[in-house]
Amino acid sequence: MTFTPRTPRVVTARRLQRRRDRDQTGRFLAEGPQAVRAALAAGVVLELFGTDAALARHGDLAAQAPVVSPVTDEGLAALAETVQPQGLVAVCEQVDVPLAEALAKQPRLVAVVAEIRDPGNAGTVLRTADAAGAGAVVFAGDAVDPYNGKCVRSSAGSLFHVDVVRAPLTVAGELRAAGLQVLGTTGYGDADLDGLLDDGSLARPTAWLFGSEAHGLPDDVLKAADKRVRVPIYGGAESLNLAAAAAVCLYASARAQRSPRSQS
Repeated sequence: MTFTPRTPRVVTARRLQRRRDRDQTGRFLAEGPQAVRAALAAGVVLELFGTDAALARHGDLAAQAPVVSPVTDEGLAALAETVQPQGLVAVCEQVDVPLAEALAKQPRLVAVVAEIRDPGNAGTVLRTADAAGAGAVVFAGDAVDPYNGKCVRSSAGSLFHVDVVRAPLTVAGELRAAGLQVLGTTGYGDADLDGLLDDGSLARPTAWLFGSEAHGLPDDVLKAADKRVRVPIYGGAESLNLAAAAAVCLYASARAQRSPRSQS
C-alpha cells in the first residue's frame, strides 16, 4: 500500500510541522537522506516515509528503519517543507537532554544560543559548533525550537551529533559551576578575541553565549558572563552576522584548546 496525503498516518505526521504538536508528542520530522542517515545512526527514527524511487535509491537507509511507509509524490510533498524534496522524511524522537546531563560529560566547548529566533541561524550555529568539536548546544530562554524544520535542515545532521539542551536564560551559573568560563559576545565588548587568544584564555573550557542578530544578548545575560568579547573588525564592514561570528569564536576556542601550549 502506498500512502497519500489523506492517509491518517501521513496526516498525523504532517502535524509535526507545528511546534505545538512537536511539543505535545516529543516527536519531529527530519527531511532528506542526510538528516535521515544521521537520525538512524542516533537510533531515534520511529517511521520512514519515502517515495518508491527514493526508497529504492536509498535502500540502505530503508533497511535500517523500524517502519517504512511508502508514499506517493503528493504524500511526500505534504510532509516535506522544501520546494524540491529529496523523497525521504522520517518521524523521529526528540533528542534534547537536561543541562545537568550534558554538563556531567565535562564538555570543553559549549555554544549557547540565547533567544535566537531565526531557525536558519540557529541550525547553522549548531552545525558549526559540532564541526568545532563542541559537546553541547544550549537553546536558552525563548529561543527557536531546535526541531523546527528549517533548523533541522540547517544543522545538516549535527542535531544528532551533539547534546541539544533547552534551558532558561539564567544558565551562566550552572555553566560556571561545571568548570566552564562563560564568554558573552557583543560588538561593544571590553575584551578582544585576539587578546584572549594571545594570553591563552581560550585554551580553558569555554561556554560561548550568542544572542539574536537583531538585538544581541539581553543585558542581564551579558552581565552574567565572565567576559564580554568582541570580534575585531579589520575592514570596513559594520559587523559580522550571527553565524559568522559564532564560527570565528568557536573555532578560535577549538584551535586554542588543541594547541601544544594547552596540552602542556
